[in-house]
Parts: sequence; structure tokens; C-alpha cells
Amino acid sequence: MAKTVGDFFIERLHQWGVRRIFGYPGDGINGVFGALRRAEGKIEFVQVRHEEMAAFMASAHAKFTGELGVCIATSGPGAAHLVTGLYDARLDHMPVLAITGQQARTAIGGHYQQEVDLPAMLKDVAEALVHTATMPAQVRHLTDRAVRIAVAQRRVTAIVFPNDLQDLEYEEPPRAHGTLHSGVGYKAPKVVPYEQDLQAAADVLNAGKKVAILVGAGALGATDEVIAVADKLGAGAAKALLGKAALPDELPWVTGSIGLLGTEPSWKLMTECDTLLMIGSGFPYSEFLPKEGQARGVQIDIASEMLSIRYPMEVNLVGDAAETLRALLPLLRDKREQAWRRDIEGWTRAWWKKLEERAMQPATPINPQRVAWELSPRLPERAIVTSDSGSCANWFARDLKIRRGMMCSLSGGLASMGAAVPYAIAAKFAYSDRPVIALVGDGAMQMNNMAELITVAKYWRHWRSPRWICGVFNNEDLNQVTWEQRVMEGDPKFNASQRIPNVPYHKFAELIGLKGIFVDSPDRIAPAWEEALAADRPVVVEFKTDPEVPPLPPHITLKQAKAFASSLLKGDPEEGSVIIGAARQMLASVLPGRNGK
Repeated sequence: MAKTVGDFFIERLHQWGVRRIFGYPGDGINGVFGALRRAEGKIEFVQVRHEEMAAFMASAHAKFTGELGVCIATSGPGAAHLVTGLYDARLDHMPVLAITGQQARTAIGGHYQQEVDLPAMLKDVAEALVHTATMPAQVRHLTDRAVRIAVAQRRVTAIVFPNDLQDLEYEEPPRAHGTLHSGVGYKAPKVVPYEQDLQAAADVLNAGKKVAILVGAGALGATDEVIAVADKLGAGAAKALLGKAALPDELPWVTGSIGLLGTEPSWKLMTECDTLLMIGSGFPYSEFLPKEGQARGVQIDIASEMLSIRYPMEVNLVGDAAETLRALLPLLRDKREQAWRRDIEGWTRAWWKKLEERAMQPATPINPQRVAWELSPRLPERAIVTSDSGSCANWFARDLKIRRGMMCSLSGGLASMGAAVPYAIAAKFAYSDRPVIALVGDGAMQMNNMAELITVAKYWRHWRSPRWICGVFNNEDLNQVTWEQRVMEGDPKFNASQRIPNVPYHKFAELIGLKGIFVDSPDRIAPAWEEALAADRPVVVEFKTDPEVPPLPPHITLKQAKAFASSLLKGDPEEGSVIIGAARQMLASVLPGRNGK
């Protein structure tokens, strides 16, 4: 049988190192799926329940492995479903290739069934490269460019295949004018700033008496280097959410997360520092950084477009985080004995104590903070933790202590609901021997994550270890938005938009062959996590949590306090429990006894 265009394409992806594709079939992409079958396992295909989840999995695969993530969908609606997950990859700078089908070349432009102008639709999310293949000899260079651009520039690319092209006999480009003869291969370069620029950065950092460091996803591969620089400068370090695993939380000068989901010591670190070193972070909320003019700034990022857009930096260094920090370290003056570091460590000790006191406050029936707090010391070595967007991300960000060797992530720049379960599935496929835990709100479960539990049920027996856990925060409320309405808008909870149905998630897990655990007592939280981690199959642990435990920001402004008061005056339907819940959290550190009794 002659090699088809689809056969060549799959073979070429294999040559590029692709070993897994996430997606869903359809007649618009049948020729490529036929080639996947004929490739006899060279590339594993993971069948999802919805194409959006395939794109999230491709994004997560790239995050957790550093490799190209690949997703595939049919024409029309299948391709359209990919877009949200692709934006997740784009906004978090992940290399992802999207493959979509299209109607026959002779039908394009004829208002044909499932005909969508896919290059136009995908142009923004895959702005680095999106093209429709029209000739067999074109597929070679389209594939090579799409993969190379994605991995080299950490961007989303897309190739659209008309269905009649996929089964045509493949032809190599002829040696003729107007043809291209591309090849396979890419090695990332060593990117380090010039010596004079490193010295300029060192001069700024050496002059500072109170140095603050902010790390993001770009620092994930530079843990040792960040620690060495921080120790030499006597600095403290805060973490953007995508950089949560960049530094172990056991280090006493690591202040934890920053921003709305951040910590008090991170807020103090930024408001009291005189020098800011930002490493591999696109953290978006400038109001949580030093006031303009308060601190001198140095930023390190491999992507030049991310430099000096959150805070006006004095020195901007384009470079790989680890390589640049190694080159910078000998130029730094030793300041580790300064009182600034001792202040930071004191703030951080007090904060961890406050978090425990907040987590142990009574709630009806369960305090959601305690769910994450009790999980934290029970996390196995090398665990991978994913979080969804919503109030559960607050507890993931603050209460979970990440140790060296662990991984964690979530939808960062897009902050999309519905990413935690597909992220956790992709993590388990990439590292099937490692324990994986997803933390998910009930809104995200109902939106799309419940269906992907079926994907877990389909594949878990092929994993080297069955330890895959989904912890569901069931509070019957779209909780993060409810609190944003109260605190930011001054509006009471709007039940019509915020209240969601109560669903027995643990029973759904049991129906499809997984293990289900239901917890509605605080004393059962720790045993439930231990039971789930010891189970012989994937587990859904459903925690019945209190929606009136506020996800307090690290610093409450007068405007936020006034808005909150206004929401109560307007008649919040949960006014009584809101006041009690907020009071317990705000007064946790001064109330006598662990349980506020």
C-alpha cells in the first residue's frame, strides 16, 4: 500500500519525538486516524470525552514534561472545541500543536456542512503558524515548521488537513522552483546576557538592603540557582501560581503565593522591599508588586516581550533562568546576615500558624481550607497536584506546602474553569508511576470534569500506579465569583447565577468503576485522604464544604471592606452565615483555642 499523506504526517511527528496525542475522532480527520492505526502504537492516542479537554491535556503535557503537546480534532465543531484549551497553552507560553480536519478542498468556500474558516478562527490563538495543507508535497515543511516554531518559541501552532488530502498518496517535494525541502530537529540554545548587562544587574541587586524575589514558571528548572542567589542576597521569595513548585515551601524565607490568592508575608515582602528581582514570571497584578519608584528592579525572562510590562525594571535580562542566575551569582555581594531575612522568616512563621488556625475554624459542615491543609503533610513524595480555577485555587495556593521533587500547576494566564481533571490525566499519562491529585470545585466538575472521569475509568488499568485522586469541593456555589460580587462589586449573592445543583460526585465515580468517598465531618478529612492514597484504583473524594468561608485576600483595602458591607446591607441571602464565616477567619489568630472556642 502506498504511503498516504496521513501516514507521512504521523511518521514525521514520530521523528520529531511525539509519542502521545490527545483528541477525539470525526470524519473530517479520518485519514490521519487511519494512519495512527497503521503506525501500530508508535504514537499513543488518548481518547477524551470532549475536544476542549484534549487541548487542556496537550497544554498540561507540555507544562509537566517540557515536550510538545499535541491535540487532534475533526473539522467544524471539533476544531472549535479545541480553542479554550489552546488559549490556556498560549497564555502560559506552552508549545502545543493542534491538528484539525477540514472539508474537502473542492467544497471549501461553498457553505458546506461543518465548513468553518479554520485558519481565520485559529489565527489569534495559533498566531505563530496556522495553515491549511493543500498539496501532498506541502505537508513536510508545514509539519516541520509547526513543530519547530512551537517548541522553539513556546507557542501554539496549528495545521488544518482537508479530508480528501489525508488519503492521497504522499509525494516528496520535487527539486524545482517554488518547493521547500525542510528537515527534522531542534536543540534549544544557551541564552545568557552579556557580561556588562549581568554586571549592571548585579550592581542594582548589590545596592539593595531589602531584596525581594518573585519567581514564576520560568524558574521551575532553576530551583538550586534561585536558592543560591536568594541566600547570597539575604532575600525573601514569593511565588506566582505557575511557579509554586519552583521553591520548596519548607524554606523559611519563601513567603508563598502572591496576589489575590496570595499570602500576608508576600504582601509585606513587596510593600517593604527596596529591590525587586523577577525571574520567569508574567504575574499580572501590578497592585501586588512594589509601588512604582519604591524599588529598583531587575527582571530575567527568556521571552523578551514579557520584560518590564508589570513593573518598570532598571535592568532587563533576556536569558534562561538557571543559566543567567549561575552567571550572575559570582557578581553578587554576600548579604545573608542582614536583618531583612530574619524579618521575612518571622512573617512566614506567623503566617503558617495563622493558616492552621484558619483551617481549624469550625464551618458548616467542613472548612474548605482544612481539606487542603490536611492533604499537605500527606502528599507522597514526587506527587503531582493540579488545581482548578475558583475558590479551591485559594486553598491550593496558600495551604498546600510543596516539597522538592513535586510538581503542580493550573490554568494560569487564562484561569479557565475545567482544567484540573484533564491536567491530572495528562500528568498521569506522562508519569504513570507518580501519585496525582486534582483539586476541583463543584462548578468545574459540572461544567466538564465529571465527563473526564470516564477517561480515567477507561485508561487507569494501563498506568503503573493506580494512585489518581480527584478531591471535589462541593459547596453548591460558584464560590469565587460569589465572593468577588460581594467584595469587588458590593453586590449580595445572586442565587440565580451562583447556586448550582447538589450532585453526588462520589456515587458517580462508583457507577463507572472508580472508588468514591464522601466526607461531611471535619474529623473525617485526614482519614479520607489517607484512604484515597492507599486505594487500589482512582478515587473521587467529595468534601461537603462551607461556601461562607471567605477566600480573604492578603490585604483588605478600604474599598473592599466598604463593598463587602454594602453587599450585606443590600440583603445577601446568606447574610448570617457570611458574617459568622468572615468573622471567624479574620479573628482566627486572636480567638482563644484552635477551634475558636
